[in-house]
Amino acid sequence: MSGLVVVLAVLGATSPWWSRGPVPRSPALPAAVVTPTASDPVLLLDLVEVALSTGASLPRALAAVGSAARGAAGEHLSRASASLLLGASWASAWAGSAAGLSDVAEVLEASWTTGSAPGPALRARADELRRRRRARARAAAGALGVRLVLPLGLCFLPAFVLLGLVPMVLSLAAGLFGG
Repeated sequence: MSGLVVVLAVLGATSPWWSRGPVPRSPALPAAVVTPTASDPVLLLDLVEVALSTGASLPRALAAVGSAARGAAGEHLSRASASLLLGASWASAWAGSAAGLSDVAEVLEASWTTGSAPGPALRARADELRRRRRARARAAAGALGVRLVLPLGLCFLPAFVLLGLVPMVLSLAAGLFGG
């Protein structure tokens, strides 16, 4: 008899969830937090820095990274490289490039116009973008913890009551009433 009461209590407590159908998915983490892609600005900054550290010229490094990156970012890097080799201005070489390449173009502009070493500036910008990415990931993790409090409380509290307290109360009631 007490087993039947427990089963009915569990079914009654969970009926709002299984009668509604599937639960809608929560919004995913921002794409910048999840995985790096070929158009990831940090990855591109690192690749350009490595290519330049081998002694390659700026247009040659851009062409090498462009052929390695592929996709839209790779095409824009290769096009900018070819434009710079043909004597185009910095602004016209990068005109119409993808949004992820703005960091690469901004960092390398000073090197192209003044002749300064691009390595430290590339590393500094990549580190800055990594710090921002970590801050966004920490903020998303903190927000996730806050958003999970209510669903976890609504799930675990009834489960604790039904699996921990109800059987104990039923056994005490059976002992008191001689059942």
